[in-house]
Amino acid sequence: MKGILLAGGAGTRLHPATLAVSKQLMPVYDKPMVYYPLTVLMLAGIREILVISTPHDLPLFRRLLGDGSGWGLRITYAEQDRPRGIAHALVLAEEFLDGGPSALVLGDNLFHGAELEQRLAEGRAAAEGGNATVFAYRVSDPHRYGVVEFGADGRALSLEEKPSQPRSEWAVTGMYFYDGRAPRRAAALAPSPRGELEITDVNRGYLDEDALRVVRLGRGYAWLDTGTHDSLLEAGEFVRAIEKRTGEKIAAPEEVAFRKGLIDADQLRVLAKPLRNSGYGTYLEALIARLD
Repeated sequence: MKGILLAGGAGTRLHPATLAVSKQLMPVYDKPMVYYPLTVLMLAGIREILVISTPHDLPLFRRLLGDGSGWGLRITYAEQDRPRGIAHALVLAEEFLDGGPSALVLGDNLFHGAELEQRLAEGRAAAEGGNATVFAYRVSDPHRYGVVEFGADGRALSLEEKPSQPRSEWAVTGMYFYDGRAPRRAAALAPSPRGELEITDVNRGYLDEDALRVVRLGRGYAWLDTGTHDSLLEAGEFVRAIEKRTGEKIAAPEEVAFRKGLIDADQLRVLAKPLRNSGYGTYLEALIARLD
């Protein structure tokens, strides 16, 4: 399975902070925002990742992430010249995916939970078996998102994109697992009234075929969409609180790579050394010491 990380868009809801830099490169407490979705793909066992962003911002992502080899990954890049919808990322990635299953994550989404890795593994297995999986999270403002309606038996009944009168409080998060048919499905869509290929339409196609799993992330999970000033601040405060309380980092790609066996202790030491002044590097070195 391969991964797609969509980090496009103009970030207008974060202006003027994002007039010069992509929102996905802004910090969420102690790390660039893009580290959070990147490590979600890594936790799903994905090593080949396509990063999609604007022509203006791609050089900055290349500078930050490189080719991923330092983390045991293979990262490549593709341009999205203007906002064309989340589903358009699947169209851009068709050659990269080469007919195989994929995991698509949005660059401004943060996920956290003790059993998250297990849920990701289940989504991956479903996609490799010919189905799709999305994750739903209860929110207070569902009209801002794609919304899923559930029946009494817990099965998904309908999906709507940013409805004025939501049928539930369950928003579809920015993490999706698909089988190899997803790029063709996305390419066949007609643009919505706002001129974009809507990911809700892709998901609805799977739902109509009874091939969509909707997994509710309930108590014990956190999902943060960092697309506004308030939500960006809340995400930073959340990460700070967890890290201070537990002494463990959230979304450190070096640590995830080490724990997943993608790099060894010597490689981790090399990555940690230039990061000592911020405390990030000393954390990584302490991680090695604890596991020795």
